[in-house]
Amino acid sequence: MRIPCFLVLSLPFYPVVAQDALVLNDTVPTPVEAAEVDTLDVTVVRPADESIRVQSPTGSTGVSAPTVAAFDSEIAPGKQENLLGVAPSASSGRASGIELLDRPFLRRGELLEVVPGMIVTQHSGGGKANQYFLRGFNLDHGTDFAVYVDNMPVNNRTHGHGQGYADINFLIPELVEELEYVKGPYFARFGDFSTAGAARFRLYRELPEAIASFSIGSNNFYRGLLADSVQAGAGVLTYAFEYNYYDGPWTMPDELNRWNGFVRYVAGDEDDYTSLTLMGFDSSWNATDQVPQRLVDDGSIDRLGFVDPTVGGASHRYSASMDFRRTQDSGVTVGSVYAGTYELDLFSNFTLFLNDPVNGDQFNQFDNRWFAGAALDHTFDSLNWFDRESTLAVGVQTHHDWIQGVGLYQTSSRERISTVREDDVYEASFAAHGTLDIPWNDWIRTQTGIRGDLYHFDVNSRSNPVNSGQEWDGIVSPKAGIVFGPWNETEFYLNGGFGFHSNDARGVTISEDPVTGDPLEEVPGLVRTRGSELGVRTQIIPGLTSTAALWYLHSDSELVYVGDAGNIEAGGASERYGFEWSNYWRPKPWLTVDSELAISEGRFLDTSEEIENSVPVSISGGITAGGEYGPFASLRARYFSPRPLNGDGSVKSQDSFQLNSRIGYRTQSKLEIALEVINLLDARDNDIEYLYASRLPGEAFTGVEDSHVHPYEPRQVRLSVTKRW
Repeated sequence: MRIPCFLVLSLPFYPVVAQDALVLNDTVPTPVEAAEVDTLDVTVVRPADESIRVQSPTGSTGVSAPTVAAFDSEIAPGKQENLLGVAPSASSGRASGIELLDRPFLRRGELLEVVPGMIVTQHSGGGKANQYFLRGFNLDHGTDFAVYVDNMPVNNRTHGHGQGYADINFLIPELVEELEYVKGPYFARFGDFSTAGAARFRLYRELPEAIASFSIGSNNFYRGLLADSVQAGAGVLTYAFEYNYYDGPWTMPDELNRWNGFVRYVAGDEDDYTSLTLMGFDSSWNATDQVPQRLVDDGSIDRLGFVDPTVGGASHRYSASMDFRRTQDSGVTVGSVYAGTYELDLFSNFTLFLNDPVNGDQFNQFDNRWFAGAALDHTFDSLNWFDRESTLAVGVQTHHDWIQGVGLYQTSSRERISTVREDDVYEASFAAHGTLDIPWNDWIRTQTGIRGDLYHFDVNSRSNPVNSGQEWDGIVSPKAGIVFGPWNETEFYLNGGFGFHSNDARGVTISEDPVTGDPLEEVPGLVRTRGSELGVRTQIIPGLTSTAALWYLHSDSELVYVGDAGNIEAGGASERYGFEWSNYWRPKPWLTVDSELAISEGRFLDTSEEIENSVPVSISGGITAGGEYGPFASLRARYFSPRPLNGDGSVKSQDSFQLNSRIGYRTQSKLEIALEVINLLDARDNDIEYLYASRLPGEAFTGVEDSHVHPYEPRQVRLSVTKRW
């Protein structure tokens, strides 16, 4: 097992107040400067962009600072800031868009790896949502990690491929101003899919500079981007258009085509504004699914080879949204309304010829939906509760999905042979939440919250009417946190709360197995989860932010709708626990060093079996150097350990170690040339491994249980030229 211990030298962290993002007053101090400030004035900006005043240890309040200019390495906001006195937990944080763009990455889904302990991989073609791992969860494509872009949820419930499917391929990285994240079910604003955590990409309301960029790389990688913000009447119009093509290193080229578009109009100022946003995304691709290891071992195919040449897919997502903010004497009101349409047409073949020796086991998962939702939040600041100046934030949320054909079909060479299941679904949710922050004195403060969710499931099964039906389910989730300190530049945190994730609506109303016809029991619409965390943050070493957390998560059930089979896979209650340690060191204004260590253990409570694909150890880190002008460089590493592929742990995956680099030069005229090398060491590791039975022609009809792997891509070189003005 390869353990790159050098990565644990220092680890990054930028904390936020619960689900809030912080903007420091007037100037953004470096960690050393912040440690020397006795009175820290802050304005808290919640994920809905509402602003509330949070009392510092000395009781002062303040106003928000202006946006920091791009590439300003000395004052750019991000993980390095000292937030002792205001952060609510050891595992909340944010990273600036500048920090994200400094990172070399193979796929844009890897932007989420800025969340400490998060691993992002892929097991199929480049147009599919990524595979996520965090806190002992194989999150599949997002089942227990919630993702937002501004105030729109990305996770799709009752999805054709997997519950909570979170595809961020519609996101243009250069438009991200910051990424905020929380971990654990401790914060009332986050509901479905947020047991392991949640992240929000906050996009620029106005770009600091226009951008024109072109990239070319190995295996026919091409990418072009044009983006700018211009004055338009009383407001600012921002637009961005992107095209990306990529074959990948595979024996059968991916032929990934992706178009992205973005238009936003904003009128107003930081305190009162209205924004209208249009986003669009369209892609198509071929895919090399995971392949049997036995074929690679005996030389039948190359490790980058394929078995079924006709798998792949197409997807699109178009949305419109409006966000607003109003500041009154009583506090701040923010709201958002959004609507859109989404489609996925996906062809896969995992078991090859196990179930159908003649036509093969290829299947088509189809999802076509309209979605809409809204949120309204108000923050009352400077309230007097228990003779303490307190803050109360309340809000309501609703989300609706009209799924006009979510289906699973048996196919051969992308031609449908039979229908396994086909349904129309309407799913609606309504939520209310509230959070009360009270600073009791200069060394203890509390945050208590509560959230209520109500869900409606309405399934019309076209393929089997007995699986139709309607159900309601609801759940109430209390939350709490307490912070002690700071003492000697150190704070201690205790957080706990209840959460949930929703099940696929088709499992909530199911009566018969779509394949066998056997009777099945309905599952609850909402599954209870709970968690706790004990953490510490210290700035005792000047220039170094260090955090550590012990955490625990419990789920009443691991029930998951299995899109590959059209029914429910039942699992018992589970528990996970672990330790995280993060540091962020900035010895010079132009140099940062960071890494994260995450250790976890997960088991089913009824059988004591290990949870498959639960990653026991992950380590990541990097070094970034450079300023506004001149040379710059970044070197980043990621390691994750072998993980169990079956319940008794007798079969484990390989470990994986990747090293990526980026080097370039910026002129004073804001021309940038950068060279990225992905998988610098050309490691022959795997992105994903699964253990299950598959069958090739000539093998026993019962199939062969084997590891099925999707390799990490060999060394990739990409050159980009970017002009800003």
